[in-house]
Amino acid sequence: MANALTITALTELLYQARDTVARELVGFIPSVTVNAGSEGVSIGGTVKSTVTAAPTLNTSHTPAMTIPAGDDATVTTEEFTIGQVARTNIPLKGEVARQMMNIGQYGSVIQNLFAQHIRSHVNAIESHVGSVARLGSSRAVGTAGTTPFGSNHNIIIDAHQILTDNGCPEDGQLSAVFSTGAGSALRKLANVYKANESGSSDTFRRGVLLDIDGVALRQSAGVAAHTKGTLAGSPTITNAGFAIGATSLTLSSAGTGTIVAGDALSIANDTANVYVVKTGDSDVSDGGTLVLNNPGLRKATGASTRALTVAADYTANLMLHRSAVELAIRPPAMPEGGDIARERMTVFDPASGLVFEVALYNGYGMNMLEFVTYYQAKVWKSDFIATILG
Repeated sequence: MANALTITALTELLYQARDTVARELVGFIPSVTVNAGSEGVSIGGTVKSTVTAAPTLNTSHTPAMTIPAGDDATVTTEEFTIGQVARTNIPLKGEVARQMMNIGQYGSVIQNLFAQHIRSHVNAIESHVGSVARLGSSRAVGTAGTTPFGSNHNIIIDAHQILTDNGCPEDGQLSAVFSTGAGSALRKLANVYKANESGSSDTFRRGVLLDIDGVALRQSAGVAAHTKGTLAGSPTITNAGFAIGATSLTLSSAGTGTIVAGDALSIANDTANVYVVKTGDSDVSDGGTLVLNNPGLRKATGASTRALTVAADYTANLMLHRSAVELAIRPPAMPEGGDIARERMTVFDPASGLVFEVALYNGYGMNMLEFVTYYQAKVWKSDFIATILG
């Protein structure tokens, strides 16, 4: 009997495999816009989006027989490059397949192999999305280094206020993604278990995290840890004065160390807000510039130097609107007429909602199954992301 291994024959095994291997929690992927498809792309390929600027708000109106000149309007484009690759393969020699068949383990081994490969790809993508979103957050709430929900869930309301103040739509597409530690702390709050207070017994009976304040609560194994820069001494911004909405801040030649992207930054006269840094400075003593994520300052600094402080290392739990982040995911492009793969098929993963392509290659005395995924995440709207420090 020929040793014929085909993807078609394994289709049912692929679907069975989803339930036989442990899976880490996926929270970011279902919380963002997923741009997926079966058409192949290249590494370095770009995805574009249009961005409209705020209009000019006129504060006067003078009737006349001729219409006034219109204000300029600007529409720009932003783009990102697909630069992430996840590739795994299953090499299978004929004698190895025969050995597994002889002991009756061929089916279970193939099931677990497929499940582990899907798991590996999803974990890499989930972590990537969490890391990209972390660096694109607008502002932060909570205490760095301290797991949220020590006594109540008020931090969810505080993060929601950030997004509301930033103009984020209230359209049922808000999610908060927490580490498993924060999720456990939330479950320990007595009121989430009380059906008369939470409105449901699902948390108590089935461990379901219920929506709070119109925000879908999720957990993820891909919540990123941020390591702060080395800022020390007495760093300040200059006395030039920075208006509400300013994102670029000039540093005085004071203090030492670095400010890095993702740092949670406080400004002395603005204690109500903690800003997330978009672009830092490798040596603050040189009087360089740092850039905040949109929408920038919530309070003007005035013509005076202001002291800067950076929060401690933190775990980046995030609240975000679905439109804030886009995940592009595709299989690699094939040459005209295809390559030497014998077969190709797509496999749907219900845990993440993603679809992966699997190719079968015939070799000399063996076959190889290969999973290849090209992907990239991009923050389009920092205004619609808030960090809950943990």
